[in-house]
Amino acid sequence: MSTTLWLTGLPSSGKTTLARALTDRQRPIRAVEHLDGDAVRKNLFPELGYDRADRMENIRRIGELALMLAAHGVLAVVSVIAPYRHARDQVRAAHEARGLTFVEVHVDAPLAVCAARDVKGLYALAERGQISGLTGVGDVYETPVAPDLRVDTAKQGVDECVRCIERTLAHLEHGSGVHA
Repeated sequence: MSTTLWLTGLPSSGKTTLARALTDRQRPIRAVEHLDGDAVRKNLFPELGYDRADRMENIRRIGELALMLAAHGVLAVVSVIAPYRHARDQVRAAHEARGLTFVEVHVDAPLAVCAARDVKGLYALAERGQISGLTGVGDVYETPVAPDLRVDTAKQGVDECVRCIERTLAHLEHGSGVHA
């Protein structure tokens, strides 16, 4: 299958956790690669900052990487905040123009839950005024209007979320077009 699975959500919503679990489950079945937004930015695009233009460019570049993987039959599992709806829509359109499947999953959790999970300490830094522009706090996160799937990581465990993602992925890759 030629597919990109795009996990988007607030910082600490559970995107990377779900991506890793899904990647581990899919690896015995097919070629799969996890593109983690933090790792890709740090290792491939360190020149990009966090203003709107650089965030848009980061999303575009990660989308291009995912498109290349998907075009070669690799399931590209992307975990990235991708705060701007327009940028996510452009990545979807680029995939669809190439006949590739794009599955958008909104990894949803209330801001308070994300802040409580905050393994990087970003919410605490933002609260103390030590950083600005944190997505969801000092900068916008445009919630997907009609994602292919929305999982609520405050109410669903990792296994349940991954099973939901796998079901949606199977439906969309096999042409049923079902939104879960």
